[in-house]
Amino acid sequence: QVQLVESGGGLVQAGGSLRLSCAASGRTFSYYAMAWFRQAPGKEREIVALISRSGGSTYYVDSVKGRFTISRDNAKNTVYLQMNSLKPEDTAVYYCAAGNAMVTTTSWYTSWGQGTQVTVSS
Repeated sequence: QVQLVESGGGLVQAGGSLRLSCAASGRTFSYYAMAWFRQAPGKEREIVALISRSGGSTYYVDSVKGRFTISRDNAKNTVYLQMNSLKPEDTAVYYCAAGNAMVTTTSWYTSWGQGTQVTVSS
């Protein structure tokens, strides 16, 4: 398994930006497809974005397309989520996850970070 640690969350006003990072250790990072999920209070955890092992393929949920960008640096064992034009509805705990394929379902992923809180004020 790979160990994951997220950082970069915080409080931001609507329209602002944040950059989340997820640092990996343990197994070879480049072996894994990586994902960002989020979970708002009282809601199920949902997919936000995916990136392939090489970084050549990405996926975004419709609600963040054009605002969020997922990227990875395999030399630094880190995946990023650049979040622009943030909205109050983006408020959630954001989790990164590692898996061996680009899949949108939470049950597929075996390694998870502890989560980082993102709060967007109106």
